[in-house]
Amino acid sequence: MGIGGGVGVVLEGVRASVAALDGLTFEDQNLEDAAMTAVGSGVDVLQRRYEIRLERLEVAARLEAQLAAVKARDAAESVGFQEALTPPDASVTDCTYVRMSVVEEIAGVLAISSAAAGALVEQSRRVCSLPLAFETLAAGAMSWQHARIVADETEGLTPESAAALVAHFFDPDAPHPARGAAAGDLVPSRFRAKVRGWRERHHPESIEKRHVKGVADRRMEYTPDTDGMAWVSLYLPGDTACAIWNRTTATARGLQGPDEPRTLTQLRPDIAASLLLGTGNTTQTGKFTEVGKVPAPRADVLVTVPVFALLGLTDEPAMLDGFGPIPASMARRLVADGADSFYRVLVDPRDGAPLEIGRKNYRLTGPIKHWIRLRDAKCTFPGCTNKTPDNDTDHLQAWEHGGTTDVSNLAQLCPKHHRLKHHSQWTPGPANKNEPPGWTSPTGRHYNPEQQDAEPTHWPQWLLALFSGTSERDTSTGATKQADEHAAAPCPCLEASLENLPQWEPDDEASIDPSDLSPDDPLWAELLATPLVPSG
Repeated sequence: MGIGGGVGVVLEGVRASVAALDGLTFEDQNLEDAAMTAVGSGVDVLQRRYEIRLERLEVAARLEAQLAAVKARDAAESVGFQEALTPPDASVTDCTYVRMSVVEEIAGVLAISSAAAGALVEQSRRVCSLPLAFETLAAGAMSWQHARIVADETEGLTPESAAALVAHFFDPDAPHPARGAAAGDLVPSRFRAKVRGWRERHHPESIEKRHVKGVADRRMEYTPDTDGMAWVSLYLPGDTACAIWNRTTATARGLQGPDEPRTLTQLRPDIAASLLLGTGNTTQTGKFTEVGKVPAPRADVLVTVPVFALLGLTDEPAMLDGFGPIPASMARRLVADGADSFYRVLVDPRDGAPLEIGRKNYRLTGPIKHWIRLRDAKCTFPGCTNKTPDNDTDHLQAWEHGGTTDVSNLAQLCPKHHRLKHHSQWTPGPANKNEPPGWTSPTGRHYNPEQQDAEPTHWPQWLLALFSGTSERDTSTGATKQADEHAAAPCPCLEASLENLPQWEPDDEASIDPSDLSPDDPLWAELLATPLVPSG
């Protein structure tokens, strides 16, 4: 549907949702009447009335999205009609005031500020110009919050790039559609993270160029707040900000104990303030704690980097665990500097899947938890965004019930949802080496897992020419197309370069060098069957 289309189809959906609400309310009223006259059936009636509340919430959310689509279409068309009424020879100033007038009128109708109305108009026009996104909103399959994310993240993209982004997340027939839970089933913050990751990878302007501008714009901001409080914000390169967050979190966890009443949330700003002010302690009313005397636990962070980008052959973005896409130059610097607690994760250039952490040495103690972190990226419970490195690694099928300790029976859970799993009827589904589990609620609703969108990495043009003498570019995404035989073929220059990659993990007695094993050693079969990563 373009901007010029009507809202008839959307209103049909609105009427259907209202009818569904009416039906559920009528059923609930009958159950309430039955509960007052029937004896001994109260438990079943209460259960059904509870389920009706959930179903009405679900229908109400769909109705809100459908009404948001009506508002978006009307806001976009209001501006379009006024622009059509403006004489073709009108001056730029006159056109500007026409647009301002429309925005102010929309602000008055909706009783919102001029700035909010202006943002609504811009977001509405962008969403309505992307038919797949608008149709998903009109069907109630995603919220207006999700639609705003699409509008925000397509700003600055060419129409072709914006259409490719929308197709990736909303068209199941796209060449490489998003995997796992549908876009509208993700909480908005997780949807934004996935959209931003795809956008960074396919943006027509290199992330390296945009990062240079971002570094030049780094700043510190101070904003007074109510109740004698204030906000201090730092706009920094991602690796620096991530390191600050990890250090304060790790130090805060080291301070926690039976005699420490402060929460993790309270400890973080106390530690940051003491480090910035150089006081050497974190303050609390009537109490001082020496931060310098507390050994900070190691906070291992994974840096997932395409192998060609690590070798400096491409500028494809890397992924920093707990942050998101970072420039390849930043990832190379982290590796070259041997930054403590950062683990290099190589990406297979053929399909974008994790290849290994380290190449020369394999730790055989405690590798599975790190692999689960790499696969899951966060707590796997529906809607949870907890990414802390010390989330629990939980058995999907309990050990005492025959569950095994391997990646297909393990998943990452934050402490809160780990406790909920063991004290409720929330049930995880199966997992495998590359996919986390989905979940089923106590009322039988199934939530598909959020999966990472692995893609083939960018191959240098000269390397493709080495194989075939030609290369073809996909104009819609900028990704290099490779024939299957080329993608699967071994590359002597790559194999040779892997041996020269910066070493990441330390040599010690717990490591085994594959060159010391004979070809017939049974350990090879185990290593090939299980993706091994170093333990922290």
